[in-house]
Amino acid sequence: MTVTVLSEVAAGAEDLSVWPASTQRLPHGGLAVGGVSLAEVADRFETPAYVLDEGEVRGRCRTYQDAFPAADVLYAAKAFLSRAMVRWVREEGLGLDVCSAGELELAVTAGFPPERIVLHGNAKSPRDLEAALRLGVGRIVIDGPSEIARIAAAVGPEGHQKVMVRVVPGVSAGGHDKIRTGTDDQKFGLSLTDGGAQHAISRILGQPQLELTGLHCHIGSQITEVKPYLVALRRMVGLMARIRDTHGVVLSELDMGGGHGIAYRPGEPALDLTALARRLRAELHRGCAAARLTIPRLLIEPGRAVVGPAGVAVYRVLAVKHTGEKVFVAVDGGMSDNPRPALYGVRYAPRLIGRASTAGCRTATVVGRHCEAGDVLAADVELPGDIHPGDLLAVPVAGAYQLSMASGYNLVGRPAVVAVHQGSARLLVRRETLDDFRSRDIGD
Repeated sequence: MTVTVLSEVAAGAEDLSVWPASTQRLPHGGLAVGGVSLAEVADRFETPAYVLDEGEVRGRCRTYQDAFPAADVLYAAKAFLSRAMVRWVREEGLGLDVCSAGELELAVTAGFPPERIVLHGNAKSPRDLEAALRLGVGRIVIDGPSEIARIAAAVGPEGHQKVMVRVVPGVSAGGHDKIRTGTDDQKFGLSLTDGGAQHAISRILGQPQLELTGLHCHIGSQITEVKPYLVALRRMVGLMARIRDTHGVVLSELDMGGGHGIAYRPGEPALDLTALARRLRAELHRGCAAARLTIPRLLIEPGRAVVGPAGVAVYRVLAVKHTGEKVFVAVDGGMSDNPRPALYGVRYAPRLIGRASTAGCRTATVVGRHCEAGDVLAADVELPGDIHPGDLLAVPVAGAYQLSMASGYNLVGRPAVVAVHQGSARLLVRRETLDDFRSRDIGD
């Protein structure tokens, strides 16, 4: 496809800073991502559709590799996972962290080396552990005391499994209280302050078939400042020094998790990755030198920051309703494909695509088609005053925690995922259909 880029004067001054780097303006109000018109994607694959820019994903993987050349970068599969995503991450040299047997088996069957996979989870099922041991997962992160005996028994007296311990460092950080995981008042990990982590470590070291390689912590998500990571790292290094002094064991790995914040709308803050990498390295070297501790290998687990800005959701307007002073623009998706606004109050910046409008903007609320008053995709956003049914809306920064959290509410069906790259589009995940629902419903 030939892309004709309009001048800034002709196209207006819309801020595309949160869109994929490949985004280009087209004539008549269109946008292209990865060299493909989003309106053409909507016509070819129908709506709602999730468009994933392969080049943006790969570029962000490389950015992490460049920023952390001496660390292991693990993509957090919970943000979004598909066979194509597995391949992109593998080819760019990243590892993978997974939270279930489903994520693990999809990754391995798609060709990902199991030894480069870390299994997480606050409540791992027997199936999760069976799959991890059968497939030879690289690390299992122990999240609670009951897992120690369970894993040891599953491994058996002649077996061997590398494990880490998830430590709660007592650091509060994150964009919403539901995604703050570094303090003792949530379900993840073992507390540093009450001694739970230290007790678990002692027990693990008493299990000869379990090899404790290091510590893990994850303090939250959508974090845009470096300081909380530095505080957490100091506490983790302090614990590693105490483990050496108490048990004579020097741990070789320190996993600082992810949660790196991104901008969802122009002007919002994002975590400075270069500053994070530089200051983490400096703090790790300083802390280990002070404690006379061998410097462990650093691991990090970005998910949202890799795939979030690479995704664009495309919807078609079904209805426009004027209720008093409010304007509601209803689209053919909603909370079944993106529950994040309802869960966390997340705000997006949707944009009209596919046609040019000369009408002035007015404040509108973009809502979904589901039977919930809270089915709101974007509240109080500026859209052209002449928006009408049949128009297309595109929502940037839609690659993470949308389809991975999608549901079957109202039996609407989850959208298709379309990859775009160098002017071509291909289907990665087909649309969920009524036949899919019927095939699972086997009762009468």
